[in-house]
Amino acid sequence: MNIWLRRVEKPQLAREQDPLKLRRRFDQQARWFFRGPRGAQYKPGSRGGVPTLDVSVPGRDGDTVLLYLHGGAYVMGSPQTHKTMIAKLCALAECRAVLPDYRKAPEHPFPAAVEDAIAAYRALLDEGQPASRIIIGGDSAGGGLALALLGEICRLGLDQPAGLFALSPLTDMTFASRSIAENAEADVLLPVSRTEDMKRYYLRDADPRDPRCSPLFADFTGACPVWLTVGDTEILRDDSVRMAEQLEAQGVDVRLAVEHDLPHVWPIFHNTLPEARRSLRQIAGWIRSRSGH
Repeated sequence: MNIWLRRVEKPQLAREQDPLKLRRRFDQQARWFFRGPRGAQYKPGSRGGVPTLDVSVPGRDGDTVLLYLHGGAYVMGSPQTHKTMIAKLCALAECRAVLPDYRKAPEHPFPAAVEDAIAAYRALLDEGQPASRIIIGGDSAGGGLALALLGEICRLGLDQPAGLFALSPLTDMTFASRSIAENAEADVLLPVSRTEDMKRYYLRDADPRDPRCSPLFADFTGACPVWLTVGDTEILRDDSVRMAEQLEAQGVDVRLAVEHDLPHVWPIFHNTLPEARRSLRQIAGWIRSRSGH
C-alpha cells in the first residue's frame, strides 16, 4: 500500500492543479476500491440546510448518531468517498451516521465549511437527538473541521457531544508543526508542496491562527473526551501530538494513538489493510463506551 501511494497517488496530488479534476479522481477511486458491509443503506438528506448522507446498517443502527466530517483538504472528498468506511464503523459500533456535504473551496472558502458543520450539529439537536448520543468524527481536513466544530460548541455554550475522534487531523493551518519538514519524504501520500495552495484555496486572506480553521488555537475548556490517531511518518503527525498536549492542558480527557508506518487516514483502506480494520474496531469500542453500550 505504501509503495503504491508513494509512486502513484503522491505524485498525482503534487502535480494536479485543478480542484475539479482532483475531486473527480477521488470520487472515481472511491467507487472502484471501497466496499461497505452487506446491507448498508445510504440515503440523501439535509440537516440545517446542508446536504447530508445518512448511513446505517439495519439491525446494527442503535440510537447513537455519528456526525462525520470527511477529509479532502477542504477542496475534494464527499460523503460518497467516505461512506463505506463509515458504514463499516457503524456496523462495528452499532450506530448510524450523518455525513454533511459541507461546502468546498475554492468556490466556498473559509468559514463556509465550519458554518455548515455547526448548522448540521444544531439541526441534530433540533431534531431531538440528545447530545449525549452524538459522536463527532472526521479525518484529515475533516478531522480539523470536527475539532473546530467542537471548539465552536464550547464557545457557543451548546450541549456537548458524547465524544469526538479524529483520524490524522489537520489542526494547524500555519503549518508550523515540526513534522511538516521532518516527514516530508517519509509521508507516502501528502506532498508538502501543496500546503501553500491549500491555504490559498481555503483561507484566502483569513488568519491561519483563527481557531475555526486551526483548532490548535481554540479554547476547549469543558469539552467532551477526544480520541486522536495519526501515523508516525505523516507530515501531520505533530498536528495530533500538539493538539493532544493542548487538550490535556485544558483539562480535556484525550487519548492519542501514534501508529507506526501507516499512511494518512489508513482506516479508509479497511477493505485492504488489517491495520485499518483493527483501528476501526478500536474506535468502535470507544464509541460504544462513550454512548453507554
